[in-house]
Amino acid sequence: MSDLDQVPGEPVAAGSTARVGAADDRTGTDPLWRAVRLLDVSWGRAAKAIGLGSLALASSVGLAAVAAWLIARASQMPPVLQLSVATVAVRAFGISRGVFRYLERLASHDVALRGMASLRANVYTSLASGRTAAVAGVRRGDLLARVGADVDAVGDVVVRAIIPAGVALVVSAGSVILVGAFLPSAGLALLACLLLAGVLGPWLSARAARHTEERGAAARAEMTSTVLETLEGAGPLTVSGRLAQRMDSLRRTDRELAAVTDSGARTSGTAAAVNNAAIGLAVLAALLLGIPAVAAGTLTPVELAVVVLTPLAVFEAAGVLPAAAVQMHRSRQAARRIMELLDAAATDVSEPPSTRGHAWSDRSEVVVTRAACGWDGRPAVTGVDLLVRPGRSVAVVGPSGVGKTTLLMTTAGLIPPVAGSVSLDDAPIATFPPDDVAHQVVFVAEDGHVFDTTVLENLRVARGDVTPDEASAALVDVGLDEWLSGLPDGVETTLGPDATTISGGERRRLLVARALLAPAPLLLVDEPAEHLDPATADELLTHLVATSRTGGRGIVVATHRLSALAAVDEVLLLGRPADASPDAPATVLARGTHAELLAHDEGYRWALAQETASV
Repeated sequence: MSDLDQVPGEPVAAGSTARVGAADDRTGTDPLWRAVRLLDVSWGRAAKAIGLGSLALASSVGLAAVAAWLIARASQMPPVLQLSVATVAVRAFGISRGVFRYLERLASHDVALRGMASLRANVYTSLASGRTAAVAGVRRGDLLARVGADVDAVGDVVVRAIIPAGVALVVSAGSVILVGAFLPSAGLALLACLLLAGVLGPWLSARAARHTEERGAAARAEMTSTVLETLEGAGPLTVSGRLAQRMDSLRRTDRELAAVTDSGARTSGTAAAVNNAAIGLAVLAALLLGIPAVAAGTLTPVELAVVVLTPLAVFEAAGVLPAAAVQMHRSRQAARRIMELLDAAATDVSEPPSTRGHAWSDRSEVVVTRAACGWDGRPAVTGVDLLVRPGRSVAVVGPSGVGKTTLLMTTAGLIPPVAGSVSLDDAPIATFPPDDVAHQVVFVAEDGHVFDTTVLENLRVARGDVTPDEASAALVDVGLDEWLSGLPDGVETTLGPDATTISGGERRRLLVARALLAPAPLLLVDEPAEHLDPATADELLTHLVATSRTGGRGIVVATHRLSALAAVDEVLLLGRPADASPDAPATVLARGTHAELLAHDEGYRWALAQETASV
């Protein structure tokens, strides 16, 4: 997994357990209905929406029936007073149709939007408290698609499938009864044609949508992922020569999405043809059955007009069912992707005996033993031994893409080791509840998120009770005193979305200040000196190590800078042996103090010389 594919974090609490909805029935259950349960839908509100939708469509049917009667009766030139009631009814049905439609839209969208908000909140809660590896292993764009568009697609099942189907059922039954009251045989014929339109059309649409929507969901997720990665990584992709490859991939995905859209259009056309054929059959059947009834005297000519013209409005209910069937499949595919993510994040909520009631010591430590660290079972770095304990500082160095971030995330328990073990206080780190681990280990990602709120609230991400004075002191500590003095409202200044109003170096130091305010005794920091000039970077690294040691903290720093590492207790140099293939996992090429590596490792000495020469 490339750096562009990884998910950013802020201080991220390591360790994780979670329960997602009905976790005991993950297998053998339709993912759509599992996701619908997470919508927390108020079925009373849904019934209200169905009722209002039924009234709106019933007004259309009533308008058609009364208008047919009025036109037929008016052709007989009766006294005007005999038509007055029908005239008023036409106006009433015409007005009420729009009013009820508006109220139905308000009610149905209220249900859908509430449900989407509940589902999104449930997803965020489950992911936040679940196994972080489930999130960390998903491409950022794909994760965005799952918590964004996929959640919306699941919410749409209420307003675009369930409610329209309920309305169609209610209005169709009422219309059959209405026509049957005039001519029972015509009512039965209308029922048969409604079943044709309401069953065959949706069945054809559903059959075609199975494959189409699966392809569409995958193509939309790929499109989102590729666009996001291309936009965020345009610079590195251009430098590495991979931008053209990403653009070609984007074009292929766009063509696939267009093909899926065309396939769906053919399905919609077929369903519309079935619906129109059913309407024609219903009108033809009404004529064939109604004319003999008029000749026999059992049906008046005016009633024949009602029997023949009413079905034209009735089929508006059945006409939405093919789209509802497609929406069901679209929502099911989205629900499957959401539930796969939540199931991957969920673990058994019962605590293992080894960690139940665990008493933390003041010197809790993380021990990494012969670990292979990577993604999806593919190691990026192997053979790592690492000890992190209060008062000890370690630097992890090596070229970009060698696996430094992956090693830190494995050490924090955010992703499981491919091989070897990671233990916290003599027990596997994965067995601890997330809140317990969060009090001991904090990982600070290189591109940790900065929120669209004040400087103070951004620092309170690390610890909720940080005071303004503590926040100011932490910022001064990392060299942001001049920046702080220039802010219009000090620590109460709002930064804007994802800190777009500050420089990359200021952002990095803000994240380091946040890390220093975290209460955990073990701190894992990824590239704290990125985007800083060499002198400022070395000063910040030295200060970070010294502050952690003074405060009795253990710290591991992943960095490109070597000149400031004299203060750390141990340096791990990651890389690939000279005879290894480019795809081979990295390993620990050398380890020791900064002075020992300078004395005995030619590669480390050369790298430091290059770094010094570039200043």
